[in-house]
Amino acid sequence: MADDALVIFTPSGKRGRFALGTPVLTAARQLGVDLDSVCGGRGICSKCQITPGYGEFPKHGLTVAADALSDWNPVEERYKRIRGLIDGRRLGCQAKVMGDVVIDVPPESQVHKQVIRKSATERHIEMDPATRAVFVEVQEPDMHEPTGDFERLVQALKDQWQIEGVEAGLDILRRLQPVLRKGEWKATVVLNRGNHDAAHRVLDIFPGFHDGPLYGLAVDLGSTTIAAHLCDLSDGKVLASSGLMNPQIRFGEDLMSRVSYAMMNPGGDVEMTRAVREALDSLARAIAQEAGVEPGAIYEMVIVCNPVMHH
Repeated sequence: MADDALVIFTPSGKRGRFALGTPVLTAARQLGVDLDSVCGGRGICSKCQITPGYGEFPKHGLTVAADALSDWNPVEERYKRIRGLIDGRRLGCQAKVMGDVVIDVPPESQVHKQVIRKSATERHIEMDPATRAVFVEVQEPDMHEPTGDFERLVQALKDQWQIEGVEAGLDILRRLQPVLRKGEWKATVVLNRGNHDAAHRVLDIFPGFHDGPLYGLAVDLGSTTIAAHLCDLSDGKVLASSGLMNPQIRFGEDLMSRVSYAMMNPGGDVEMTRAVREALDSLARAIAQEAGVEPGAIYEMVIVCNPVMHH
């Protein structure tokens, strides 16, 4: 049995062999990997969080076993219990190298934050947004005409806006009764229609007249980077832009490597999907904070990507 192991860090691509039992943080420092830590390896600051990858990595000619890192220790258990730790994450100062391993350093654990920019050009656009808000006056309940609140809302949309084929999720139906009564049977409804054949979906509802802005997110989901632009759906103006590295890079630096990972590791496709969804959620929150808007006001998102990324 070898007394050392190969450690590969992503997204930097730096690699080296280290004696078994070497803390991941120590390996990162010796390779010059950008992994933060301010508590001196005591497991207090949580700056050195890392995400190990397991399974087959054909591009690296590597098979990462489930025991490639040391077991959880009391320090990590205590940290997760008190402050919380994202599933799949480890503390680099506590996890030790016990076998060949691929380790991803997430953006929040890097000292020098990545700056990803893909500019959005200004151009004249005829706005016809799929998401819009409309104000309606709903007929009050009548014991002689027993109809539900949603039925009367649908009828109001048809009569006042010529909008038919309206659907609503359970979360909207639960809020509908108190909203209508608070607004004295007047409400502002946020509707979305994805294409010409789709029904109108109720995304949100407010009591009375509500003229708050509606925002959309345009996302370029690339194999290496993810860029997003926050837009005002009323005029198409770009309010803020931001980006980050695609976390799927830890499963393979190119698309074919990721396809191989999904084929050779059961559940690998689910793992990669979860990683990119978490990244999109983080990016949406960050760009909303940069623009000073509530994340809940982002009602629509358009993602462009190649067919491999889409699947």
